[in-house]
Amino acid sequence: MSHTVGIRQAQKLKTRQALLDAALRLLEHQSLSSLGLRELTRAVGVAPTAFYRHFADVAELGVALVEETLGSLHGLIGAILAETGDAEVRIARTVDLIARHVREHPAHFRFIARERHGGVGPVRAAIAAQLDAFTEEVATALGREPVSAGWSEEDLRMLAGVYVEHMVMTASAFLSAQETGEPGAPEGPAEEQVARTARDRLRLVSLGRLHWPGRDAGR
Repeated sequence: MSHTVGIRQAQKLKTRQALLDAALRLLEHQSLSSLGLRELTRAVGVAPTAFYRHFADVAELGVALVEETLGSLHGLIGAILAETGDAEVRIARTVDLIARHVREHPAHFRFIARERHGGVGPVRAAIAAQLDAFTEEVATALGREPVSAGWSEEDLRMLAGVYVEHMVMTASAFLSAQETGEPGAPEGPAEEQVARTARDRLRLVSLGRLHWPGRDAGR
């Protein structure tokens, strides 16, 4: 009996992932709010009623896609925060990691870029919650660095937010640049320019960090 239950559970998980993968493909050229249930289930080869065994509605599927997409970034951010040593090496490594992740998962990033300010409220909220979680992680890591001595929690979170927004903006820029090139082709001029700009912005933030007097200094 347990073997049969295990097979059914595995099949259920397989169908659920198939729905997520098909939705991601269909969302390459449309928004989540326009995604049709019949269109999605037809792409997977299941009856429309089967959809509701996995998701309450399309919005819940969208939230699952957010978790799948941005959840994978926790490892990326952890790798970036673990970088030590020369600041230039850390900056270059950070930008390279973002570029590679976007190249490996373009459909995921395209979905986030479109839905971050899209028409499906629960999905917007899920994206915002993930970005807030990233900000907290970055703020905690920044607070452990010697250069942050004397910084308030509020200022650390503000700086962390700058880094997270920079990451999102850089990912979007890489996505746009990669769309102009050939799939699977080496980095082209457009991507090189994005990388150069991203590195320069990180240098500027790093320099500003060294000279930040504190939020209350100017009051």
